[in-house]
Amino acid sequence: MMEEGRLDARSWSDALKLYERLSTFVAVAPRTHDEWWLDVGEVMRLETRDPRGWESIDPYEGEDERREDPLFPWLATPSTPEDAERYLPRVRELSRSSVKSLVVLLGVLGLDVAKTWRWEERRPEMERRADVILSRFPRGTRFYTNLGWKGDRPDFYEQGTWGGYDPFSHYDCDAGLIAVNDNEVAVLWNFLST
Repeated sequence: MMEEGRLDARSWSDALKLYERLSTFVAVAPRTHDEWWLDVGEVMRLETRDPRGWESIDPYEGEDERREDPLFPWLATPSTPEDAERYLPRVRELSRSSVKSLVVLLGVLGLDVAKTWRWEERRPEMERRADVILSRFPRGTRFYTNLGWKGDRPDFYEQGTWGGYDPFSHYDCDAGLIAVNDNEVAVLWNFLST
């Protein structure tokens, strides 16, 4: 368990257990471009590594689909300033107050808490892990998602993916979160075939 206020490789790895047995991609990279979409593209193409050397999750590593298509599961990735302009309208900035419910939702089978076995019993531990993940990203970090929502402070437990989404992958449905600050960029993405 994480010592109060101290995030390290061990607590980060434990927090990523939120995504066990799911097709959820999690990777963090150094921020090296003024245009953060270019950093996101490098993460998607697996061209960079966690700057702290901490665990990442790639559910398609070694899979046949990846051997046939090195970008799999992504349809395309941003690699030019023009790509960045095309990608920006596909996501919306999300307030930090709503991010935790999205981080947890990405760890829920089917992206629907109503269908999650023993949800209320499991929720506190899932939220604890989400808090650890979010502790890596200091105040000032901006968060973006491809999910739509209504209102100023969406609760993704209530709405799930029903607000709509703009898929980035080969799958029927995917939902993700991008975290951007001055030092790091993170991509957390759940791929769901419906």
